[in-house]
Amino acid sequence: MKKFVFILALCFSIFGNAQIVDPVKWDTSVEKLTDTEYMLVAKAQIESGWHLYSQDVPEGGPIATSFTFDDANGKITLIGNTLEEEGHSVNDPVFNMVIKFFENEAVFKQKIKVSEPVENIQTFVEFMVCDDTRCLPPTEVDLTFNINSSSSLEKTNTTVQSNTESTPPVKESKSLWGIFFIAFFSGFAALLTPCVFPMIPMTVSFFTKQSKNKAAGLRNAIIYGISIIVIYVLLGILVSLIFGADALNALSTNVWFNIAFFILLIIFATSFLGAFEIMLPNSWANKVDSQADKGGLIGIFFMALALAIVSFSCTGPIVGTLLVEAASGGSQSGPIVGMLGFSLAIALPFALFAAFPGWLNSLPKSGGWLNTVKVVLGFLELALAFKFLSNADLVLQLHWLEREVFIAIWIAIFGALALYLFGKIQLPHDSPLSHISVGRLSLGLLVLAFTIYMIPGLWGAPLNLISAFPPPQHYSESPYGVGFTQLGSGNTASNNHENLPDGAHLMPPHDILAFNDYDKGLAYAKKVGKPVMIDFTGHACVNCRKMEQNVWVKPQVLEKLKNDVVLISLYVDDKRKLKDNEIVDSKLRPGKKLKYIGQKWSELQTIKYKANTQPMYVLMNHNEDNLVEPVAYTPDVDEYNSWLEKGISNFKPEGK
Repeated sequence: MKKFVFILALCFSIFGNAQIVDPVKWDTSVEKLTDTEYMLVAKAQIESGWHLYSQDVPEGGPIATSFTFDDANGKITLIGNTLEEEGHSVNDPVFNMVIKFFENEAVFKQKIKVSEPVENIQTFVEFMVCDDTRCLPPTEVDLTFNINSSSSLEKTNTTVQSNTESTPPVKESKSLWGIFFIAFFSGFAALLTPCVFPMIPMTVSFFTKQSKNKAAGLRNAIIYGISIIVIYVLLGILVSLIFGADALNALSTNVWFNIAFFILLIIFATSFLGAFEIMLPNSWANKVDSQADKGGLIGIFFMALALAIVSFSCTGPIVGTLLVEAASGGSQSGPIVGMLGFSLAIALPFALFAAFPGWLNSLPKSGGWLNTVKVVLGFLELALAFKFLSNADLVLQLHWLEREVFIAIWIAIFGALALYLFGKIQLPHDSPLSHISVGRLSLGLLVLAFTIYMIPGLWGAPLNLISAFPPPQHYSESPYGVGFTQLGSGNTASNNHENLPDGAHLMPPHDILAFNDYDKGLAYAKKVGKPVMIDFTGHACVNCRKMEQNVWVKPQVLEKLKNDVVLISLYVDDKRKLKDNEIVDSKLRPGKKLKYIGQKWSELQTIKYKANTQPMYVLMNHNEDNLVEPVAYTPDVDEYNSWLEKGISNFKPEGK
């Protein structure tokens, strides 16, 4: 029996007429290896912009591509597993796990052995695709492999229908611009550490004094800055060349890499907090200094290298973290772009202060505040470390670091940081603190406010400001954490209410009266004289949850959903089996049966509304006629509320 998992989905708004899309076409071929062994080749042609999921998807992720081969009454034997190409792997922020997918084309191969002559081999493939704005249901397709001709290609066209589930569009590798700006600001943070900041006036003063004129000093300082950039970019290139694109993908794919990153960041954070210093051998610095004494362009370059080595105890953890983050994005150019941004921020002040030496007088004096900056960075690295541990836990599905535990750890970390900034905690390298500066107090208050903001997350609050970091809400202990994934099964905490209409439940966390059965919901709407709102949704549809959490919760919308309409939520990914007397032939796929509840609602949406993406909202009267054009994902509250108002105003109760 196949194991189905629920899916988180990003779907899109339907503009104008809804349409059925069919982005995958299948070709089959057979390669004859010996008289009794063959290689069955299934090739998926994927339209531009769409993604097809791999066979290897971690538990808790979207439905993987899977093949079921008919053994032709025992005449064929499978040799090994179905092979697939390398594909792409990204760390999906919705699932908080690494997911592999294919673009443009995917080739799958299965080696078989034939004991008796056969003409054709029938195969059943199930797969799922999505693009950047919408997702399609898991699709079932029959493939035929012609054994008699190793060169024959029999085209099998897919029809997107059957049991529908929604998956998120897989996000591309981390934005290189995003990596650049994060690295750039990290470089400025590194400037404010005790190892780098004091070097600015020293270095600029050296260039201005040793140069024959101001122009020469400026030129040398610029060369010095460029040398810093070259050194760090070379480091990024080195990381990319050593690991390569495939290995960089593995940095995010492999659970052990995530654990290694967690340990590495814990070490970096502990160093910043003052337990020890990470330093390169002194002999390296001495050798580089001797080369710097030679002067000229080579000497300036070695002076920049000396700065990188001497300041490593402060910049090393930041550089290491940046390389980890950039590499885990799966992009081979990520580490290079990251080091470019970081080094540019480091080099820029040297060139600017060399051009305007008078600015040096405006620099604050070195002191204990530099160590404070270092400690704050240590706390931030400590918090970031648990993101990688969370990735590993999610992939392994150990449930050791569920959402509440993760948030509790962050509350403890940022709470301790607030106490540190208020002077209630002192660390090994801190100077005596007689008073708190206004800047430090302001930062402490900001951190304290952030800490308090996270506390409701322990009881199911979405925490939109940090939604990319903690595990998703369904990976949780709290009732609302699982409420959205249990709708339709009657197991939610909010369902324990008496005197509800037959087939109804109260949807958490809004307590909206909702039905999951079309006929029962329609009957109740006729009884109370209200219009019907059909909500085509999915248990794990991301944009469905966004609508419920961000739009439905607004008072003007919530009041209408509770009082003015009868809500029928039809889950197209409901894997509960239909009763035997409810199993019918599919109208879209002749010869196939509708076996699951989700298949029933998916086919209803496809046939009646000519759409197969979720969420989709329909307002209709008791004759099942639309009161207004259906809409899909509509994050604008006013727009969605206007749509509701228009449909409700068009409803005419029977007899009036």
